[in-house]
Amino acid sequence: MNDYQQFIANIKRKTGIDLSLYKEAQMKRRLTSLYEKKGLKNFQQFFAAMEKDEALFHEFLDRITINVSEFYRNAKRWEVLERKILPKLLAQNRRLKIWSAACSTGEEPYTLAMILSKFVPLADISILATDIDENAIARAQIGLYTERSLQEIPEEMKKKFFTKEGMYYKIDEKIKKAVKFKKHNLLADPFGRFFDLIVCRNVLIYFTEEAKQKLYHQFNEALRPGGILFVGSTEQIFNPVLYGFEIEDTFFYRKK
Repeated sequence: MNDYQQFIANIKRKTGIDLSLYKEAQMKRRLTSLYEKKGLKNFQQFFAAMEKDEALFHEFLDRITINVSEFYRNAKRWEVLERKILPKLLAQNRRLKIWSAACSTGEEPYTLAMILSKFVPLADISILATDIDENAIARAQIGLYTERSLQEIPEEMKKKFFTKEGMYYKIDEKIKKAVKFKKHNLLADPFGRFFDLIVCRNVLIYFTEEAKQKLYHQFNEALRPGGILFVGSTEQIFNPVLYGFEIEDTFFYRKK
């Protein structure tokens, strides 16, 4: 067993996270740059250091979960969601069951809540938002964001749902209440059922083909018939019928 394989085994034993399901070259490059920055020489030293230093362990989690997000990321796709997808779903059910998977620091589920508030009262909105990284969830629950996170957001939404506090923007409490955050490992933990909409964007690209195929099947099982899976702009499913989906629009897939 080489240095990295031993590290994978140690991490799985410690956290339940299976790094073998992530693309190896990308993950090794990302983690090597982190341990070299800390003056460590190999993965064995890196793991030993993490065992003693909780801050380093959280840095490791941040690095593997790629917490890069912003509101209305790839804005044209959110327009399709607002104009085409949500009206169809809401015609069938006014209280949608929605899951924002791998939600990072909360920009995605809060974007969902803001868009949904155009159709239904905020008090009627409940979005499940999950991520593997407890640090990211904690930051999401605080709801403070930089100018950079808000660069794609429509001006009327910015005025309506954010208050400037020094260098940061604080999201409205009513939006925060519409989102319930929970720790969840996409690659290991069970999924809920009967969702109307699952949003999982810009994370599948980091997984192996085998892991992605398994997730597509699991997402399909987690949706109700006619429910929608919304993926990121580099995550097109090339043969959706294999997983029980039909194309609803670009990057939107309907459960058959």
